[in-house]
Amino acid sequence: MTNKPLNDTIHRVTQRVIDNSRDSRSDYLDLMDREGDRQVNRGSLSCSNLAHAFAGAEEDQAAIMAARGPNLGIVTAYNDMLSAHQPYHRYPERMKIWAREVGATVQVAGGTPAMCDGVTQGEAGMELSLFSRDTIALSTVVALSHAMYDGVALLGICDKIVPGLLMGALRFGHLPAIFVPSGPMGTGISNKEKQRVRQLYAEGKATRKELLASEMGSYHSAGTCTFYGTANSNQMMMEMMGLHVPGAAFVQPGAKLRQELSRAATHRLAAIGKSGDDYRPLARVVDEKSIVNAAIGLLATGGSTNHAIHIPAMARSAGIRFDWADLAELSSVIPLVARVYPNGSGDVNHFHEAGGIGYVIGTLLDEGLAHSDIMTIWDGGFESYSREPGMDGDALTWRDPGPSGDSEMLRPASAPFEPDGGMRLVEGNLGRACFKSSAVERERWIVEAPCRVFETQHEVNEAFKLGELDRDVVVVVRFQGPRANGMPELHKLTPALGVLQDRGYRVALVTDGRMSGASGKVPAAIHCTPEARGGGPLSRLRDGDIVRVCAATGTLSTEADLDNRDPAMAPPPETGMGREFFAMFRANADGAEQGASSMLALAGL
Repeated sequence: MTNKPLNDTIHRVTQRVIDNSRDSRSDYLDLMDREGDRQVNRGSLSCSNLAHAFAGAEEDQAAIMAARGPNLGIVTAYNDMLSAHQPYHRYPERMKIWAREVGATVQVAGGTPAMCDGVTQGEAGMELSLFSRDTIALSTVVALSHAMYDGVALLGICDKIVPGLLMGALRFGHLPAIFVPSGPMGTGISNKEKQRVRQLYAEGKATRKELLASEMGSYHSAGTCTFYGTANSNQMMMEMMGLHVPGAAFVQPGAKLRQELSRAATHRLAAIGKSGDDYRPLARVVDEKSIVNAAIGLLATGGSTNHAIHIPAMARSAGIRFDWADLAELSSVIPLVARVYPNGSGDVNHFHEAGGIGYVIGTLLDEGLAHSDIMTIWDGGFESYSREPGMDGDALTWRDPGPSGDSEMLRPASAPFEPDGGMRLVEGNLGRACFKSSAVERERWIVEAPCRVFETQHEVNEAFKLGELDRDVVVVVRFQGPRANGMPELHKLTPALGVLQDRGYRVALVTDGRMSGASGKVPAAIHCTPEARGGGPLSRLRDGDIVRVCAATGTLSTEADLDNRDPAMAPPPETGMGREFFAMFRANADGAEQGASSMLALAGL
C-alpha cells in the first residue's frame, strides 16, 4: 500500500516550526559540529587522564587503551525503589558482553536521580518532581563531560527521566544515542476496579486497608506502571522519534525478546558512531520533523498532558521552537486511534497485544499523518517502526502487525475513535492552558459555573469532605506553577472531583499546576500561564466569580473585572524535604508553554 501524501496541516505546522527555529537551530547545529570536530582523541590524552578513565575497566582496559573499537557510555537512572527502573540493575554487565561481540566496549558514564511520582503524589517530595528533569539533564551532562565516549546508551523510562536524559544528551548531540527501555509490568487488577475503590475511599466508603490492597493489585512487580500515563507516553515518543530499536517500548521485563532488543540496541549503537560508515548523531536524529512526530504520536494515542511541557523543553535543547499553538493545530487533524486506560479500559499490555505502537505508526503513515522521512537510529528508517518485533528461534525478527487485534483499543486512522487528537489550547482573560478533551465526554467540554478558589489540593479535599463543593463549580487551584512551588502534579484531586461529577454536578478544574498523565474524566484547564505567582490572572479571581471553560471554542475566561483587583499574594515557599535547595530552580523558571525550565532559561536557549 502506498502512503498518502503528508497532510497539509502537518506540513504547515512543521514549516512554521522550522521557520521559527531557523536561527536557534542553526546555532545549535554549529555548536554540535564544533564539538564533534574537537572531540578528544583518547589516544592523545595524557597517561594520567587515560589511567583514571579506565582504571576500573578490568578486562576492557586494553581495548579502551588501544582504541580498538567504539567505547560506549551508559547514563543510567537505575534504582530499585522505582519499579520501572528496577530491571536496569543487570543491564550494564549484559551490555558490556554484547558490546564485546561487535568489538566495542561499554562503561557506565554516570547515574541520574529517578523520582517516582506515584510515591510522591500529594506529598512534599512532589514539589521537587518537575525540576528533577533539569537535575537529570545536568547529571547527564556531567556524566558525558569526560569525553571518553563514542555513543550513549540512555537507560530511563519514567516521567521526568526520559525528557531530562534527552535534554542532557542533546548537548552532546555530535554523539549517537539510543534509549534502551525495560518494559511494563504484567497486568494486575482491572483499571475500572482500581478507579472504583479510589472513589469509594474518597467518599469514606472503603478503608485504607482495602485501598492499599487495591493499589498493590495494580502496582505489583518490576516494570513500568501499566496505565497510559507519562512514562508510557515517553516510550511511545521515543518510537515516534526513532530513538528506540523498533518496537522496543512495551515488551515486558524478563522476556527473551526484551533481552534481544537490548542486545540489538548495544550492537546498533556501536555501528552508528563517527568512525563508522553510518554516522547518526543525536543532533541530526532529533530535528523539527521528529519533534512534530513526537507530538503527533502523543495526540493519536491520547498521551499524557505532561508532554505539553516536556516537548517544548526537549525541542529547545535542540534549538527548536515548538509551542501549544503548534500542538493544538496538529490536534485538529490527528485522529485518536488508541484508547488506553485512563482513556479506555485496557492497559499498555493490552495495547501492545492488539498491535501496539507498530500498528499506530503504520496507520498514521498510511494516511499521511506523520513524517516518514526522519533520520532514525535504525537502518531501515521510520517505516521500520511500523513493524512489531518477535523471535524466530533465537533470532530477532520484525513483522507486519496486521489489523487491529481489538477495535475497542486500536482503530485505523481512517476510522478513528475521534477525528482529532484531543489536546486543546484554551485561552482568554485567565491566560492560556491545556485541556485534554480525549479523556472527557463531549457533553462535559463546556462548564460555566461559580468558582471556588484554593491554594493547595489539600484544601480542596477538605472542602469536599465538608460538602462545600456539592454544586456546579469550577475549582481553581492556584500558586501551583513552576515559580510558586515547582509545579507539582495534583493527582490527589481526581477522586474527589470525579465523585462530584458522578453526583450529577458540572465540575471543572482550572490550575497553574499539573495533572498526572493518569488524569481522566473531569474537564481540566491545566498548566495555566501566566501562573498566579507574579500577578497572573488566577491571582485576581475570587470565590463566586463565574468562570467559563470550553474545549469546543478554546475558551478560558471570567466575567469578573480582573483589571481593577489587586493580585493575591503567593504563600511563602515551604521548606523541608530539600525543597529549599530548589529555590534557584523556582526563581529562574520560565513559563509552562516554554517548558518550565530554569536551566534552559538561564542558558539562553
